[in-house]
Amino acid sequence: MPANKKTRRETVFTMLKADHDKVKKLFDKFEKADPSEKKEIASQTLEELKVHASIEEQLLYPALRQEMNDEDGLMDEADEEHHVAKFLIAELEEMQGDEDHWEAKFTVLAENVRHHIKEEEGEIFPEAKKTNIDFVTLGEQMAELKQSLLRGGVPKDAEAEMVRKSGLRGDSPAKKAQGSLEVPLKAA
Repeated sequence: MPANKKTRRETVFTMLKADHDKVKKLFDKFEKADPSEKKEIASQTLEELKVHASIEEQLLYPALRQEMNDEDGLMDEADEEHHVAKFLIAELEEMQGDEDHWEAKFTVLAENVRHHIKEEEGEIFPEAKKTNIDFVTLGEQMAELKQSLLRGGVPKDAEAEMVRKSGLRGDSPAKKAQGSLEVPLKAA
């Protein structure tokens, strides 16, 4: 019986780890892809990330906030990492894929998400497993929500709305300034 209970308790974590592995593989695929393939890979990755973030924010994170001892502020940091990722996702979704900063923006998203995954799996999940949360029932709820989001799409979030209202940042400020800067060079 204890072996069954342990396997059942890890269902939520197995599901989330599978999501993590899928997006990490997509990031790797993007890095190796021909330019003609990158837009499609990025689009698939963004959709995966939006669904994953939604199920965590609507079900997992609220449950953990209620039941987990979080003196180190892991959940606050996780929320902020999601916030940053959702801004990058919203900006990327507004872009065509041929802008100067498109690939760099996707690369920064990949770096941030990989960091978040490492912390989530290495710090949050172990702390979560110490709680009395019924991870079987929570996992079922998360699976249902995931299927609903995959069928109906992820509603626009606050970050997407802010990007829509304010528009894209455009070119790099440093790139703009380089034309008017007289660079001091070493004497010959």
